[in-house]
Formats: sequence, structure tokens, C-alpha cells
Amino acid sequence: MTDFAMTTDADGVAIITWDVPGKRMNVMSFEGIELLDQLIDQALADEAVKGIVITSGKEDSFAGGMDLNLLGKLREMTGDDPAKGLFEGTMRMHGLLRKIERAGMDPKTLKGGKPIASALPGTAAGIGLELPLATHRIFVADNPKARIGLPEIMVGIFPGAGGTTRLSFKLGAMNASPFLLEGKLVDPAAAVKAGLVDEVVADPVAAAREWVLNAKDADLVKPWDAKGYKMPGGAPYHPAGFMTFVGANAMVNGKTKGAFPAAKALLSAVYEGALVPFDVALKIEARWFTSILMNPSSSAMIRSLFVNKEALEKGAVRPEGIPDQRVKKLGVLGAGMMGAGIALVSAQAGIEVVLIDRDQEAADKGKAYSAAYMDKGIQRRKATEEKKEQLLSLITATPDLDALKGCDLIIEAVFEDPEVKAEMTRRVEAIIPEDCIFASNTSTLPITDLAQASVRKDQFIGIHFFSPVEKMLLVEIIRGKETGDRAVAKALDYVRQIRKTPIVVNDARFFYANRCIIPYGGEATRMVTEGVAPALIDNAAQMLGFPVGPIQLGDETSIDLATKIMRATKKAMGNAYPASEADNLIVWMEEIGRLGRKAKAGYFDYDEKGKRIGYWKGIHDKYPLSKDQPPVQEVQDRLMFVQALEAVRALEEGVLMDIREGDVGAILGWGFAPWSGGPLSWLDIIGTPYAVERCEELAAKFGPRFEPPALLKEMAAKNQTFYGRFGGEAQAAA
Repeated sequence: MTDFAMTTDADGVAIITWDVPGKRMNVMSFEGIELLDQLIDQALADEAVKGIVITSGKEDSFAGGMDLNLLGKLREMTGDDPAKGLFEGTMRMHGLLRKIERAGMDPKTLKGGKPIASALPGTAAGIGLELPLATHRIFVADNPKARIGLPEIMVGIFPGAGGTTRLSFKLGAMNASPFLLEGKLVDPAAAVKAGLVDEVVADPVAAAREWVLNAKDADLVKPWDAKGYKMPGGAPYHPAGFMTFVGANAMVNGKTKGAFPAAKALLSAVYEGALVPFDVALKIEARWFTSILMNPSSSAMIRSLFVNKEALEKGAVRPEGIPDQRVKKLGVLGAGMMGAGIALVSAQAGIEVVLIDRDQEAADKGKAYSAAYMDKGIQRRKATEEKKEQLLSLITATPDLDALKGCDLIIEAVFEDPEVKAEMTRRVEAIIPEDCIFASNTSTLPITDLAQASVRKDQFIGIHFFSPVEKMLLVEIIRGKETGDRAVAKALDYVRQIRKTPIVVNDARFFYANRCIIPYGGEATRMVTEGVAPALIDNAAQMLGFPVGPIQLGDETSIDLATKIMRATKKAMGNAYPASEADNLIVWMEEIGRLGRKAKAGYFDYDEKGKRIGYWKGIHDKYPLSKDQPPVQEVQDRLMFVQALEAVRALEEGVLMDIREGDVGAILGWGFAPWSGGPLSWLDIIGTPYAVERCEELAAKFGPRFEPPALLKEMAAKNQTFYGRFGGEAQAAA
């Protein structure tokens, strides 16, 4: 079976069905483009064909986007000139969609064309919407689960098959911006209201056929092809349009701080395209699209946030030969914020949950977290009372450990104290089935040490969630020295059930994520003690694409948590602990009660409602501002390298087993500069030789924490990349 097939019914309507073999959702391939082009030519040339309906053979979706392997093929088309190959390949797609749009009509009279409609059974994203936008009318099934939009910006590119130009010409720059610049996806009803599609119907193919058979010449002419077309909201040279683009430019820079090249390129394509005729605008879009595809940031983001993320979610690192381990009954020990969040996401996945705490009141409070979450969903019309009751019925809140009988997975989320955790492990293992997997949600304590309290060490594993559980996409699975393959498979299958992205790492203090994120905050604190302005530090980080700066992050996570981690680390490392003035700063902050947002006093001052009102100037009484502030680039280098070097050390020490997990985990776990593709991708972008050179400069000026690891030095000497040496490119293509 091929990607596209065409049949013509007795009424002369050609039905082109898109159905990619072996795929749950259609994606556009190079072969698909060629075949669709042939079928369109065939239908337009056939006098018996009165019109065309393009639909999908998938039950609940039209298409999910472009086959990203296509980008590689386009680069190869012209050998030594990949930019030319990308541009020509993109224009090839533009030519096909423009052919659909004009549908054989006379270019002067705009008459004589054949009506072409889209019939979407469900989700239409990326090229799955760009193609319908070129047809003359779009019908969508009344499927509330369907999502419609152009999410390309989320993976470092933008709609390059005409979607950028068509949507801005159709809706105007202002109304198109949420879909282009934010990658917003909406349900069919909202898509009609926004102007993305035309009608929501019970049977889109039947409705499309009827429309095609009754369409007039005027129904086929797009607004931008008609005489006297004016862009909705005004073109850039129009007073209203000018203000729209000024506002859009400010919005893009306000949100991205200039860190994401795709957003700027998209806005440039829209602005420049609005100044010229439609066909010229398509060529401008293709040029900017080619520019972004040639940018290493684009390739890195696609690889990490799409290809590698999807591979990990599908079980790329799952042990072989282990049968399905999906969870049927989950026990959660501890109904605090973390345990309550775990119970919520598990119940959302349809898993029966037993939520345990010291008494009924505490357990009920944990279950109430799920009730409050659903109440917010009901207020936003994203949930119903029925769904709330259904979810709550899956959660049993109790202090009775006997309720854990029959569980096949336990997740312990009690107080971060080894003795408390050991006691719970012993008590619970005496009750649960012998084949039940026991997991600890610890964020810092070594799993191998915690497993000493277990009588079944091969069934003991770490499952580290990030807070808040319901919002954070990453789950870090930690394999202790004696953890068996079945425990790893169980953890991975559970994470897939709750629709999050897993990474699997070997055991070590702080595992992977925390060993990288803790130095990020620590370096920022060191800079404060050196007299660097907190605002400079935070802004420098946000200009790198971090969601919040490290100083603000310190207030959000709390200063006393930082001091707790510092003391525990110092105790564990002894004389090897790298003490600094930063330790004294956080201890002082703790002593004077400036614990962060929760105390309405930290690195920031807060009003009575807990809103930040500015950096706390009192910190400079103890650590005066330096008269000469460092260059932004130096601040950024310190923040980036202090994390990236830890990622390299984690790989060097065998904590990190797969570089894909290192990059995906960094972006999803703590928001490491998404434009870079992750710390290892970033080192590939800047080059290992330069990385070593710059680290040696930083080490000479700021200390041995910036000394490049032996692995990085070796790779620099050979001019190697991480994805080249460790097989990531081959993995990504698999």
C-alpha cells in the first residue's frame, strides 16, 4: 500500500486518501509528495472528475506533520550545496500546494478550476494543516479529542510549506500569531471560531463531497488571489498593521529574549511576505525556512525534542526480553505534594492508586489535591463532574498499610531521610506481593544505599519525579547496583502509562538531573558573592532560553532546601567537598529568615500576596555590588559550562548511559537552553576544541570546577562530536 491512493465515484468526485502504512498517524515523506503531485495532475486532467476530496485513512487523525527524515533527503539533493537542496525541495512542496490552490483555473479569469476540499477525521498538525489550508474548503469531524494547529515552532522550526504565509494572509498577523509563534493547538470547534477551518460536521467526507459537487468558480478563489486583496488587520505600511508588527516584534523578543532563531525568522517571513504578492511571499518563506534548517540549533532541537524524545517514550532503552509490565495497582507512600501529584497523574492514566500517609487526615489532604485539580479543570471547561468522580474513585486514601496488598508497584515519597525511608521499606515489603517492584522518589539519596533496607534488592529502583508532577514532563529512573531488568522495564512501562518521558541513569549522588542543576544555582550564588548584579545573572540566563534565571529559581525552590542539600553533600563528601563563599551566603539567608517565595522574603522582596516586587537590595550590605560588572557573555559561559561539564562527567562516569537521555533530560527536567538541543548537543554546536579552550580560560580565572574532563579533552584532540562518537546520529535515525 502506498501513502496516497485515489478512487473516483459515480458522481465524478475523486477521493484521495492519505494512509501511510505502519504509522498511527500520517506523516509526509518525499515519496508521498511525489505521489500526491501525480494524483492531483491525474485528477485535474481527467474530464470525468468534477472535484477532489482529500482525506485520511486513519480513524481519528488526518496527519501529524512532516517526516523529519525528509529534511535530510532534501539536504542531499544537491550534494555540496545543502542550502540549495533545502530551498529547492521546499519550493517543490510550495509548487504542489499552489497547484492544489489554483486547481487548474485560468490564471487571468480565475475560472474553470476544479473544487478541492479537505475532509479531516481528526488531528491535523503541521503539514497536516498546511495541506488543507491550500484546499478550497476544510471540513473537520466533530471530534473533541482532535487537535488542529501548527506546532513547528516548538521543535525549533516554523511552518515552511506555506502555512506561515497562508495563515497570516488569511487571518492577519495578529490573529495568526498564537498559532504561528506559540504553536497553539485547538479542538475543532475552536479552530472554526479562529478561522483555521471552515466547518465541523459529523461526516466530513460526505460534507466535502456535497460541497465539491455544488461549488462555484468564486468559491475556489482565495482572498489573496482576488483583485483588491488587503491583509486583515493591515499590511506593515498601514498604520494599524504597523502597530501590529511593532507589537509582534516586542512579544517575540519579550518571550524568547532572542534565544530562539526560528521565532525571529518566522516573524521576518510574515513581515516581508506581507509587503509583496502572494507567490513572492511563498519564496520569502522558503528562504527563511531554509535559513533555519541550516542553523545547527534547528537540527539539535528537532533531534532532541522530537526524534530522541519520541524514541525514549517508545522504549528505546527498555531491557529486551521482558514481558509487558504495565501497572494495575499502585501504592504511593506519602501524601504530601509529591505523593499527591503522583497519585493524580496515575489516576488520570486509569491506574488504581492507594495513597498512604500517617493518619486519615493527612491521606485525605493528599487526595484533595486531585479534587482541587479537577475543580480547576471544570472551571476551565476542560473536565466534568463525572470525570472528577471517576478519577477520585480510583484513589483510596488511607493510613492502613494492609491496603497495599495486591499492588504491583510501590512508589515511596516520604520525608527525605534515609532512616525514615528504610523503615517504610521494611514495613511495606512485609505486606506487598513478592513480585511487587519497590521504587523510591528520592531526588538526592543514592538508590543503592536505600536498597540496603530491602530484602529484594533486584526489585528496588528509583523513580524521580520533578515538581509539580502534573506539569513536568520528565521522569528520571535510577538503576541501583543490584536493580534488575524487570524493575527497569516496570518503571519504563509505568512512565509510558502516565504519558511522560523517561530517562534511565545509573546510581550516583544527585543522579543526573540534580548533579547538573545544582551547580547552575551554585554558580549564580558564587557570582552574587563576587558582586555581580542578580538582575544581570537572571537576564543573562533568560537570554540563553532558560525559563527563569537561577536567582529567581533559588527563591522558587527555597533557600532552606539549598542549605539542606549543601549540608548533606558536605557530610557525604567530607574533605573532598568544594566549599565556597556561596555556602556562607545561603546559610546567612537561612539564618535571617529569607527563605524565598514561601517566606515572602528571599533574593527578592514580595508584597503581601507573594508577588515579586524587585531584587532585595539588602544582600549588597554583605556582598557589595562590583563597580565593574562582567560581560554578559562571561556570565552566560559560566552558567552554561558549569552544567555541560557535569553532563560530560556523568557520561564519563557511566551515570549517563545514552547521550539522547542526557539532552532530552536536560531540556525537559530543568529547561536547559532548549534552542541548543541540550548540553551535549550544545558542545557539539560550539565544537569540542573550542569548549576545551574556553573551559581552560574559565578554570584559570574562576577555579578547577571548570577544568575540562579527560573525555572532553580527548574528543577535542580528535575534533570529535558527542553524537558522532557515541552513535547518537545512528540512534536518532533508527
